[in-house]
Amino acid sequence: MVLANFEIGIIGAGDMGMLYARRFKQAGYVVNICDTPDRFTELEAKHGRLGLNILRDGYAVSRRSDFIIYSVPAVNIGRIVEEYGRATKVGAIVAGQTSVKTPEILAFEKHLPDDVHIVTCHSMHGPNIDTKGQPLAIIRHRSDDRHYAMAVEALGALESRVIYLTYEEHDRITADTQAATHLSFISLGTAWSLQGYYPWLNPQFISGINNVKVAMALRIYASKWHVYAGLAIMNPLAKKQLQCYVESMTTLYKLMVAGKGQEFRDLVHEAADFVFGRERSRKKILLDDDILDQLSLSQVPKEQGRANSHLSLLSAAVCWYRMGMSPYDNLICQTPPFRMWLGIVEYLFCHEGMLEEAIETALGDRYTQAEDLVFYTAVTGWGQCIELGSFEGYRERFEKTAEFLSHKLGEGKDLSTMIIKKLTDRDEAS
Repeated sequence: MVLANFEIGIIGAGDMGMLYARRFKQAGYVVNICDTPDRFTELEAKHGRLGLNILRDGYAVSRRSDFIIYSVPAVNIGRIVEEYGRATKVGAIVAGQTSVKTPEILAFEKHLPDDVHIVTCHSMHGPNIDTKGQPLAIIRHRSDDRHYAMAVEALGALESRVIYLTYEEHDRITADTQAATHLSFISLGTAWSLQGYYPWLNPQFISGINNVKVAMALRIYASKWHVYAGLAIMNPLAKKQLQCYVESMTTLYKLMVAGKGQEFRDLVHEAADFVFGRERSRKKILLDDDILDQLSLSQVPKEQGRANSHLSLLSAAVCWYRMGMSPYDNLICQTPPFRMWLGIVEYLFCHEGMLEEAIETALGDRYTQAEDLVFYTAVTGWGQCIELGSFEGYRERFEKTAEFLSHKLGEGKDLSTMIIKKLTDRDEAS
């Protein structure tokens, strides 16, 4: 049902802002949208035929809209709400679409009038995935029952799977699911860039779960850097997991090169028993290996493949073990990268032969140890950048790697979308 005489405003016409605008317009709502004033003419030319009310700035959107959604980078949320919040229509509902809710809520509390209702949200996926069936967090922070119901009804136009959380719960879960996940994928890209080779030409990345690593790394680098920087740097709960992931990898790598094979093996199996259980017979999250082999960018024949230590995946399990957390508890708010990440970690640990091969490769293959040194260096470099809270450093590192991979980013994004769609289709059929 479309709410009568109810206009939806979107401040920020980036990829997610436009995804929302199209869905609300398709549902039958009047949609008012703006970006920075200097983009007004560009937006009219580019999107004028969509039937949206393209306005000059956030003042114009805020004054006439009944439900206002700030779809802006987390790093800018405070400044933008300070600028436009004062123009919010009396009795309107305000939400944000940032991936970190603590700074967003603080900005709303500080800059919005008292007669405004705060019901915020977060679509737990990127702009290249249809909202239908994907997780959507709805957070009631300051609202009466009537306006809260109106916000939930309007967001129903997205046809998403709704999860109701507080903003503190949201930030804890996103820290647990996304922080180390993103760190691993972006570090893979940086390691390839540092060595000057492309993974689709490397025999260690040609099949099975390696296809997921490559596809998801490319997917992230095809996105905007600020999406990942905001979560890593601004979420106060993310740094604990990031630090644990870096420390877990450091421990494993030092055991590898020091020749302490039994200690390495014991730690990996302790983590496996804790996270996946001794029987490890859970239903698999990912697709079968033969299907994954069909979804590949590799230009190397499968029979020429080389064993991989999967240090990134071993470190994830050790990190969860050391933090005493089960990643399955967070599937309620799973994002596509986290689902892929947990899926390939699970796949490795639930195939004893593959896990043993990874352990033996880590301990005995000097070529792999040299490769893993570069990956370890990339992980610690990203960890230091995040620990220092350097948005500029994050942007420079991200964009440099994205440039190196640029000629395959579109293809990688398409491949990862195919993998995600196959998973979604399988879930709907089951």
